[in-house]
Amino acid sequence: MATQEARPLRADARRNRERVLDAARAVFADSGHEAQMDEIARRAAVGVGTVYRHFPTKDALLAALLADSFARIAANARAALDEPDAWQAFAGVLWFGAELLAANRGLTESLVAQPADCVLEHQLELRVAMGKVIGRAQAAGVLRPDMLVDDVPMLMCGIGAAFRKPHPCPGSWRRHLAIVLDGLRAPAATGPLPD
Repeated sequence: MATQEARPLRADARRNRERVLDAARAVFADSGHEAQMDEIARRAAVGVGTVYRHFPTKDALLAALLADSFARIAANARAALDEPDAWQAFAGVLWFGAELLAANRGLTESLVAQPADCVLEHQLELRVAMGKVIGRAQAAGVLRPDMLVDDVPMLMCGIGAAFRKPHPCPGSWRRHLAIVLDGLRAPAATGPLPD
């Protein structure tokens, strides 16, 4: 006998789930971790019971949003392999990920607080795709040769800190990402990175 989790959702249940996720993105973007499930239900135009049926806790809902964000970034990294300019492909993936996180305060906060297993599958997909993007840019001579795929999450966490800290420039994370990208260009490299 199939479990409830193994059965595909009915069309109306799928639509409700998507409405809840869309509403949750908006509410978490505005309110961060203070977001309330009843506000998500109101914005999705569903009963709060429908929200809890799909996502039993706020953490489960945040995990689904994080997984969706990582899946979108991984898909963007795979698509970047078709970009003719290897530097634009690399930089474009970082810009896409930063834009996605900057638009949603709740996701940015969750990256610090959420257990990694909620996005592990998508993190692995992203790591593989980003490794190819990095390798291609390094082979083209446009990205410093000593950059590792494992450097990307640390760089993005640093950029993410700019989302949360007061700064005289409203879009400070854009300034920080531009500075980081300039430092990653192969011609800008002044020496090898420390081990």
